[in-house]
Amino acid sequence: MEALMASVCEAFGLDAAACRWEELSGGHINRTLRVRCVGPEGTLRDLVLQRINTRVFRQPEEVMENIVRVTAHLRSRQPGALTLRYHPARDGRPFFRDAEGGCWRLCDFVPSVSYTSGASLRVVEGAGEAFGTFQQLLADFPADTLHETIPGFHHTPSRYEQLMQAAEQDAAGRASSAREELAWLQSVREEACRLCAMQARGELPLRVTHNDTKIANVLFSEASGRPLMVIDLDTVMPGLVAYDFGDAIRTAACTAPEDERTLSRVSLDMPRYAAFARGFLSRTAARLTRAELETLPLGCLSVTVEQAVRFLEDYLRGDVYYRISCPEHNLIRARCQIALAKDMQARLGEMEQVLIPWRSA
Repeated sequence: MEALMASVCEAFGLDAAACRWEELSGGHINRTLRVRCVGPEGTLRDLVLQRINTRVFRQPEEVMENIVRVTAHLRSRQPGALTLRYHPARDGRPFFRDAEGGCWRLCDFVPSVSYTSGASLRVVEGAGEAFGTFQQLLADFPADTLHETIPGFHHTPSRYEQLMQAAEQDAAGRASSAREELAWLQSVREEACRLCAMQARGELPLRVTHNDTKIANVLFSEASGRPLMVIDLDTVMPGLVAYDFGDAIRTAACTAPEDERTLSRVSLDMPRYAAFARGFLSRTAARLTRAELETLPLGCLSVTVEQAVRFLEDYLRGDVYYRISCPEHNLIRARCQIALAKDMQARLGEMEQVLIPWRSA
């Protein structure tokens, strides 16, 4: 470990002997460390060092190219505002490959706070503002010039095809225990895939989307409580606004954890839905098309169904993707997402009502 860190520090022009590092928890994909560097006069400098998970992001060069271009655009559109700023390695590239093929990157550490669950309505609205501002500032960025860092990430029809294939193959012998879930997911397949069909017909535009709009991916000022910046840009690529909006609602406005066993506890928290929508649309409504505004509630349902599909597929394949803590963990997760999707389906009219002030503006 010491030798590896010394080589990584050296690659970024840091004096390893004057650096101290600690592992940061919270991320599920990349390995993240906080690096404290001591300067010649005793000055301290904090940085964040990450090893990109190349099993998930198989073309890290393309990931970093997207990030460098997008963050440069954000700075040009909002000079002086905080954005992620990556430091080039000594060879000029925005990453470094170690002797084992590991891909590392270095950025500034931003003093801040973040939230994972139980956030107040003020925080939820602030997260909506942050993701809305991100979308607003990138509205004139040519989305089709970005790399697709995870191909087919939010292509719901393909996700369904993979699920049905997994059910037919039944490699883990579990299909019989998921019949009810499979049947329900099939019953909403056309509705869940409608956004992709609309995009294919040219009815919804491709935009630069974040694709991982958890509240944890917004940094807030500890002093003011205001949002500072959006982080975790690895999945920034062309996509639909409704999926970004929907995934934020799926994670921030659910009344229970993602693996809640008591399904009666799982529902859509309408005050949180309204708070995020208020923040998000205060920044984006003027730039979105009428069709985009009208399909935001459908985005919530579609992305929740899609996540249920992904959890159930992994369960049927023997848990090869998501980390689990018990044999039925992915089935429990799928059932939880289905319960949330059912509640969303029942409340689509109510969700649409919340958006009327922006749709009629």
